[in-house]
Amino acid sequence: MKIAIAQLNPTIGDLSTNAQKILEAAQKAANQGARLLLTPELSLCGYPPRDLLLNPSFVTAMGMTLQQLATDLPPNLSVLVGTVSPNLKADSTGGKSLFNSIALLTEGKVKQVFHKRLLPTYDVFDENRYFEPGLQANYFTLDNLDIGVTICEDLWNDEDFLGKRNYAVNPIADLAILRVDLIVNLSASPYSVGKQQYRESMLNHSAVRFSQPMIYTNQVGGNDDLIFDGRSFGLNRQGEIVCRARGFATDLVIVEFDQARGDLQLSSVAPVYQSEEEEIWHALVLGVRDYAQKCHFSKVLLGLSGGIDSALVAAIAAAAVGKENVIGVLMPSPYSSEHSVTDALALAENLGIQTTILKIGELMSGFDHTLADLFAGTEFGIAEENIQSRIRGNLLMAIANKFGYLLLSTGNKSEMAVGYCTLYGDMNGGLAVIADVPKTRVYSLCHWLNSNGEIIPHNILIKPPSAELKPGQVDQDSLPSYEILDDILQRFIHNHQSAAQIVAAGHDRFIVNRVIQMVARAEFKRRQAPPGLKITDRAFGTGWRMPIASNWGAVEKVVN
Repeated sequence: MKIAIAQLNPTIGDLSTNAQKILEAAQKAANQGARLLLTPELSLCGYPPRDLLLNPSFVTAMGMTLQQLATDLPPNLSVLVGTVSPNLKADSTGGKSLFNSIALLTEGKVKQVFHKRLLPTYDVFDENRYFEPGLQANYFTLDNLDIGVTICEDLWNDEDFLGKRNYAVNPIADLAILRVDLIVNLSASPYSVGKQQYRESMLNHSAVRFSQPMIYTNQVGGNDDLIFDGRSFGLNRQGEIVCRARGFATDLVIVEFDQARGDLQLSSVAPVYQSEEEEIWHALVLGVRDYAQKCHFSKVLLGLSGGIDSALVAAIAAAAVGKENVIGVLMPSPYSSEHSVTDALALAENLGIQTTILKIGELMSGFDHTLADLFAGTEFGIAEENIQSRIRGNLLMAIANKFGYLLLSTGNKSEMAVGYCTLYGDMNGGLAVIADVPKTRVYSLCHWLNSNGEIIPHNILIKPPSAELKPGQVDQDSLPSYEILDDILQRFIHNHQSAAQIVAAGHDRFIVNRVIQMVARAEFKRRQAPPGLKITDRAFGTGWRMPIASNWGAVEKVVN
């Protein structure tokens, strides 16, 4: 039996277009002799639909679209489609009104419906808000082949692999007890660095443990702050990869199940990425491209400071939407160094993007004059520095509003973590491209980008980072070195280490205390930031749920 894996890029809520994509994949699969087509979790509405699911008309429309799709599909092909289905017992049992489901479409009808059993409520997931968990193992029979069906999180409870049990049941173990011939998993699993290796290791463990061939089908594409990397794959009973779809791109992969041997046969296997930098680059490019396209922006705009952050964002933007659709705005002030302009122009020439220069000296003087009486007798400080940033942010927003461009903000994760950014200034924008990329990773990405020829000008890579809001300013006037800062942030934010543990790892007590305090105090800024593309397991986005008005003194007093 030939089985097709449709790695699809849905637009959330666009039911007709998503159904058309499934239909087109089905027609291609049927033309290649496939008997079964797999599509990702919630492939009909796109993942995550979030509170669209609270709209009854949306759910009704999904059901109608599913029925029409069943009628339109090739007659000799069975298709598993991700959808939602009503929980008819909800009113009497008090459960949620919907299931996260997979529908088996065959012979023009919805033949069976299977429900997701494990509902994640961590990080970016909040499925208990919408769904009731399924209570039974799911499988169907096609051409004398028993095929077990699981949905995304149903995979993630192998206590032998994880070292603990996260849920009371293990759907994979339940299907193995039923002695199904093949297990398929339909997923919408968001990207983070290194996650694919973890997925493949986890499924390898399950395949070997249960002597069970498995196929994992993943969504691809950017949806708001989340990026889905695809890289669907299949494993034989020995846990060996027999097929793998491309990363960060739609794909259709055909893999054959040998019923005589009871196993999957070797098929096409897309290569793995050679470095984390290559992987992250493709993720960010896809994230920007899909955000722009799905929000109907044809051109993007950003401020070019001559610094490394805006250089990286400009390079990503040019790759995502085309160099002809990127506009860089230079806004030098009297404090800007000469090389900030020349470096920005050199970058723009390397990328082939359009630039314009707006000098802000006169605007700064106007603010100084207006505020002179009110600020009389005070010293020049952060308030005056931030006016420059806000002037630039105002100009960028004016251009974006006037011409309908998407404004990209250029702040990195290190800055967002400690609040080294200006509200209504450099934080302005519709999408924060590198808000989950630490400063040290920004440098490594730029060096990787230059590995086959200069894209980021050499001077941008070697000069000290600076906001240039006062004479001679560099970032390290206010922050520890980024190597130290990023290691502290990694330990505190990602690894959840206490201040005492971070100090024990070799960091200065005073610096650790100060960084942790800065992280806590910057929460109000992060809450007002544009959505930022998620590339790590702990991003300042959907999955970050910290209070703003908080006085948890432990973060300050653990280390004295």
